Amino acid sequence: MSIIDKNTTFQGYRRENGRVGVRNHVIILPLDDLSNSAAEAVAHNIKGAMAIPHSYGRLQFGADLDLHFRTVIGTGCNPNVAAVVVIGIEDGWTQKVVDGIKATGKPVVGFGIELHGDHDTIMRASKAAREYVQWASEKQRETCAISELWVSTKCGESDTTSGCGANPTVGNAFDKLHPLGSTLCFGETTELTGGEHIVAARCASDAVREQFMFMFNRYQDVINRHKTSDLSDSQPTKGNIAGGLTTIEEKALGNIQKIGRVCTVDGVIDKAEVPTHPGLWFMDSSSAAAEMVTLCAASGYAVHFFPTGQGNVIGNPILPVIKICANPRTVRTMSEHIDVDTTGLLQRDITLDQAGDKLLENMLRTANGRLTAAEALGHREFSLTRLYESA
Repeated sequence: MSIIDKNTTFQGYRRENGRVGVRNHVIILPLDDLSNSAAEAVAHNIKGAMAIPHSYGRLQFGADLDLHFRTVIGTGCNPNVAAVVVIGIEDGWTQKVVDGIKATGKPVVGFGIELHGDHDTIMRASKAAREYVQWASEKQRETCAISELWVSTKCGESDTTSGCGANPTVGNAFDKLHPLGSTLCFGETTELTGGEHIVAARCASDAVREQFMFMFNRYQDVINRHKTSDLSDSQPTKGNIAGGLTTIEEKALGNIQKIGRVCTVDGVIDKAEVPTHPGLWFMDSSSAAAEMVTLCAASGYAVHFFPTGQGNVIGNPILPVIKICANPRTVRTMSEHIDVDTTGLLQRDITLDQAGDKLLENMLRTANGRLTAAEALGHREFSLTRLYESA
């Protein structure tokens, strides 16, 4: 019997639009790379505010620009965020981000640097941030149903213990969350190569299967357009190979373990899109750790499961990343990064059900406020996905 059921609850922050978060961040969100300095200065001035610098936001166009706005706006909309101060080089695009976040009902304000300069912008934005931080400090957690907790997953630095231990642990947890009405997410399009037919067979309907194969084939088309005959320079990675994975097909079969044994794939979304109903969603996404976790945060997920074999140290500014590991060497040498030790699974000291429950217990503690290892260590990796070069 699982440690969670339909009556399980956690203590979360209910936002103005009804979504529930597990953190209460006030973020200073730069629209573009030119605004990073001002955003970081505001966060330095106002204790409790957090800047999220990044490298992009100038001379993008088309689908790439749409993805940029979707990711930045989605980050501000995430229920782990209480309030947002947006800073951009000019007013028009800054206001577009403000308007997108404002749709959630949460407090948000924007400042353009042009015709003001850094000093004036930092002063005005710091005043707003101070008011937001004090306002957010009075927000109280309330009892929320387990079905209101959105959970995403991605693995990194995989090895043989990932596909045999840590990834099946996530799959077991997903199998227990799915029937309770949770909203779940997986992705890593490249790392399904050779196992895509298994995912397609798990799709809940022909329409979902068609959408999934469209996303997967779109990726294959990119490979063909660039005349790349294989993925040997990046998939598997040198770390994967050192850990015993010799082909992308082996990596894919391990990756797919994260969606469990009985979950159906209930929907498909593009990068940083928001799911429209409960269930397990496939998101077309990069396999780069920081990029996909950033996309999951922008899609609205509140907790993230991250299995690692060789020891990936990824975190995120707003999305708590729970690390799961079944490799005894990694747990021994990198223990400060591991939240859930499942080495007992491969040593036959615990069952898969017990490993899944161990992860779910940690998930509930994290949702109730416990910091993950990545949060405690200050890992705030935030990496936007780019589609094209700049105009």
